[in-house]
Amino acid sequence: MGSVQIDSAAPFEDGCFATIFQSGAADASFRPSRRYQGLNPSPTVSITSTPEPSPIAPAVEVPRVPSTAGARLVSLDVFRGITIAGMLLVNNPGSWARIYSTLRHAEWNGWTPTDLIFPFFLFIVGVAMTFSFGKMRERGAARGELLAKSAKRALILFVLGLILHSFPWWGVDLGTLRIPGVLQRIALAYLLASVIILWTDARGQATAAAAIVLGYWAVMAWVPVPGIGAGVWEPGQDIGAYIDRLVFGTEHLWSQSRTWDPEGLLSTIPAVASVLLGALTGHWLRSDRTATLKTAGLLAAGVAALILGLAWGAVFPINKSLWTSSYVVFTGGMALLFLAGCYWLVDVKGYRRWSQPFVIFGMNAIAAFFLSGIFARVLGMIQVPAPEGTVSLKARIYAGLLGTGLPPIDASLAFAVLFVLFWLAVMAIFYRKGIFIKV
Repeated sequence: MGSVQIDSAAPFEDGCFATIFQSGAADASFRPSRRYQGLNPSPTVSITSTPEPSPIAPAVEVPRVPSTAGARLVSLDVFRGITIAGMLLVNNPGSWARIYSTLRHAEWNGWTPTDLIFPFFLFIVGVAMTFSFGKMRERGAARGELLAKSAKRALILFVLGLILHSFPWWGVDLGTLRIPGVLQRIALAYLLASVIILWTDARGQATAAAAIVLGYWAVMAWVPVPGIGAGVWEPGQDIGAYIDRLVFGTEHLWSQSRTWDPEGLLSTIPAVASVLLGALTGHWLRSDRTATLKTAGLLAAGVAALILGLAWGAVFPINKSLWTSSYVVFTGGMALLFLAGCYWLVDVKGYRRWSQPFVIFGMNAIAAFFLSGIFARVLGMIQVPAPEGTVSLKARIYAGLLGTGLPPIDASLAFAVLFVLFWLAVMAIFYRKGIFIKV
């Protein structure tokens, strides 16, 4: 498990990149319903015992839920796929100057739908970890063994994040390479959450999550920053930004600020709580309760978390860049409501035809994230002729969309939609051929 592999034979086996790996239930057989056939890699997939199931599994067994696709939590694949599609959409406009406000991050305090994507990822990680670790522990796997595997996966993810930041790799200046990042945060949050999940039960995990968000609030409110003071939550002036500058220096932080980083070290700690909220959700779904009770519980918990997050935001603002405690609770509530909807529609009622594109993304999600990130950079590097001289291929495509008569902001959105559809087509080829990239 120490290298990146491509598996073209067993699409439901161990792993696939961090939050989006897949694993299959040992000695299980999966026959998709007619609603799922067509792009399915094969009409029947048989999975024999898997020696190293991934701790981040999109498809897992759920008792007492009727499903034409077998007892698998397909809704988690769908949720993951929707999240990935949203990420590709908001990260790839035709022009960063022409974006609808809902497709931008909030400037600082507050939130937009775009600010839900990353915490949804981490929530999904936690849900899958509960199932995967639980099954592996039932098979006799030792905690230390599972933690060692988690550490390897976290290291690979962290390195992949650095590889993405350093592209194109020739002539890269290591002295200004950004060290924090999205994959890096996933890696650290996953590893730290692994320790908590492996050595505690649901009550311990709930206690840990509460301690993290309350402790983070206390640190942010009461620990003073030299020359600034305590409780200042403006860009670059909080204690987290101060720690990042001490550890990384300004040259290794986000290039748009160089004084703070939205994926900084201190704010990664509350991101662990986002994973733990998902883990607690996994315990609920893994129970013997009826599907109706499970759905109702998700909805009730989601509404309660939304109310608590909004109330907390009055004193500790909802803020993605700081990953504030109110943001953790609020986005956790949103994730619960979203998963409840997917779970009821997909796993309980069996309405799956609409979800096929998201299953395709969800089965190869980090592959889509990583490869599309490289591709987006390539589009900006390739130079092509244009009436005004030489421009990037991305700019040329965007200009072509403008030439159709679309308003600039709609042409920018059209570019993003085409980008998502392109990668859906690529991932559909992977899916049809049974190619699933895994760590």
